[in-house]
Amino acid sequence: MVAALIQQPWRTARFVINEETVMNWDRIEGNWEQFKGKVQQQWGKLTDDDLDLIKGKRTELAGKIQERYGKQQDAVESDIDNWLSRH
Repeated sequence: MVAALIQQPWRTARFVINEETVMNWDRIEGNWEQFKGKVQQQWGKLTDDDLDLIKGKRTELAGKIQERYGKQQDAVESDIDNWLSRH
């Protein structure tokens, strides 16, 4: 798992703790085109351009949610985790 962090620096220590979360996010990133609609349903303030720029990267998604909704990083990470647990 540590090697995965070195190869994919967008993963934070939070992901190392829960391997299932890593696998789920890998699935989302790999199938971003299919998940874009679900993401936009959850966070309607994200534009199509935002979603195209995010390209399935969790840190980019978190940053855009922070930008559009004015939330703190911890709250955004929690929101993403909750959304991920349902998908």
